[in-house]
Amino acid sequence: MNTLELVNIACERGETRLFEGCNLKISSGDWWQIEGHNGIGKTSLLRILSGLAVAAEGEILWNGQAIQKQRDGYYSDLFYLGHHAGIKPELTAWENLRFYQKTQGLELSDDDLWNALGKVSLIGREDLPCSHLSAGQQRRVALAKLWLTKAKLWILDEPFTAIDKKGVSELISHIEQHCEQGGMVIFTSHQTAESAKVQILSLDPFKVKA
Repeated sequence: MNTLELVNIACERGETRLFEGCNLKISSGDWWQIEGHNGIGKTSLLRILSGLAVAAEGEILWNGQAIQKQRDGYYSDLFYLGHHAGIKPELTAWENLRFYQKTQGLELSDDDLWNALGKVSLIGREDLPCSHLSAGQQRRVALAKLWLTKAKLWILDEPFTAIDKKGVSELISHIEQHCEQGGMVIFTSHQTAESAKVQILSLDPFKVKA
């Protein structure tokens, strides 16, 4: 059983405090959506959770220990998808997935890679350099890694923006399966995932009152 704890988290942007006093404990099998009005710091919170930003107050614990004290172990358990696709533009979609496989030490077949590309509707574009793909297609290359990764914790910023209705349904089913197998997912989205498994954390109650 894995746990991720937000302990009295406060978030600032510049000199402005966006929210404070945010507490939450997430366990294996949980799927949480972060909600709140525009500008409250949803993406900033995901960056704090992923270790890419530091909270103004509080700490993030992975299995009871601060993530800063176990960076290698935490990052090996983490898959983070931010606003940027995080792919190599000079490589094709196929080459990006193969590169990801090698850097993560994953034992995958060509069929596994084809399946991942098919899940995000990139069959037929796998041989194009990613620099020739649209921004949405590049993001789908990054999303395809969700069908390859062995990470336990997925932190996803707007994962549904680049895919059509069928793709959204496929991704929701895949996330549900990941959670059923003991994984954990935290995401932001302008739309609520159509799944009974999603729990909601609203940042609005933690907003600093002017």
